[in-house]
Amino acid sequence: MARTRALLTERDRELLADDEEGNRRYQAISEIRSRINEELATDVKVLEENHPELLAELQEVVCGDN
Repeated sequence: MARTRALLTERDRELLADDEEGNRRYQAISEIRSRINEELATDVKVLEENHPELLAELQEVVCGDN
């Protein structure tokens, strides 16, 4: 099975790891922030309404034993 991204693309990961990428890094941060505040929030609502078990799995990954 082909691997898909969750929140970050491979390029996002590269840009975040490199402090020297300048404007491209800040653009990536802005796009990631939008995904968190818009797309992820919508996905959480859908999971909450339609599949609470998957929402619980997501919460465990995000909020679990860190």
